[in-house]
Amino acid sequence: MEETISLKELFHTLKKRITLIISITLLAMIVSAVVSYFVLTPEYKSSTQILVNQTKDDQSVYNYNEVQTNVQLISTYSVIIKSAAILNNVKNDLDLDFSVSDLNDKITVESAQNSQIMTVSVTDPDPALALNIANKTAEVFEKEIKEIMSVDNVSILPLANDQENQSPVSPNPPLNIVIAAVIGLLIGIGIAFLLDYLDNTVKTEQDIEKLLELPVLGAITTIDENFDAKVRGTNNGRIRGAS
Repeated sequence: MEETISLKELFHTLKKRITLIISITLLAMIVSAVVSYFVLTPEYKSSTQILVNQTKDDQSVYNYNEVQTNVQLISTYSVIIKSAAILNNVKNDLDLDFSVSDLNDKITVESAQNSQIMTVSVTDPDPALALNIANKTAEVFEKEIKEIMSVDNVSILPLANDQENQSPVSPNPPLNIVIAAVIGLLIGIGIAFLLDYLDNTVKTEQDIEKLLELPVLGAITTIDENFDAKVRGTNNGRIRGAS
């Protein structure tokens, strides 16, 4: 019985504060939409891929150990490709107006498990610049790795050349608005319960019982003066009619 009453009180609180909850939720969604569409700068992502594979005279021979060596080298190559030795050349070749450290932050290198392919991705507000950086980084790396490690097992897969018209990868306005709606709803519910908790006014017979810890023997209902006048008028008319 206690649990049923508690649930009723919870729903009553939510119903009483439903306007506040909806208002906070809508406000959070509007703020998120404004920030996502008009404040945050869109970021575009372009990628190119690098194959790590030793050149062989006999292409029909498959050497498992050699493949594993190439796969293990990818971890080293992922570090080298973001090193100053590579990025300084990229910065100079493209005449970039930001530091090597900023350029490093724009570049990510990924590879699938047991794969001989590295994916070099660049994120930038300018999709054309992101594309140029991705391609130039791969080109410089292919050239410099031969001198750095004295190997010739790197080749670039077809360069990215059709990614300038892509959609931005961030921000994601619909996702941001949904997240804001959930957060706004939770905040609204929290404020509703907080206001109800801080409200110590006596409103019902149950409030009196809880406050005084005494049973309520009776209650005075609200009297509607207009309704009372109508009842009196009706009774007087009946009495006159009877006489």
